[in-house]
Amino acid sequence: MSLEAVKQVTLAEEQGRAEKAQAAQEAKSLIAEAERAGRQAVQDAQAGGDALAKQMQAQAEENATGEIARIRTQAAADADKLRSRAEGRLEEAASLIVRKVVDA
Repeated sequence: MSLEAVKQVTLAEEQGRAEKAQAAQEAKSLIAEAERAGRQAVQDAQAGGDALAKQMQAQAEENATGEIARIRTQAAADADKLRSRAEGRLEEAASLIVRKVVDA
């Protein structure tokens, strides 16, 4: 082989090594960027999940507050009905007791 051919082979080998090293560096950079993007995606998903959980909790608390108010209102109305019925029967019960005592 001539000296010129040996120089061309050597040059080609050097260029191949340089291209291989550059490709390896680019691959490392791509991997690092993909890992960073993956971590960011996880953080974003976590933040979105946290925000959704807070929103759902606030909605549940609001619903519970409304339900508590409705139950209290209904309980007060039921208590008023019972009190009213009891008061109406109180006079009747007193009259019955008086009759039983007088008749006895």
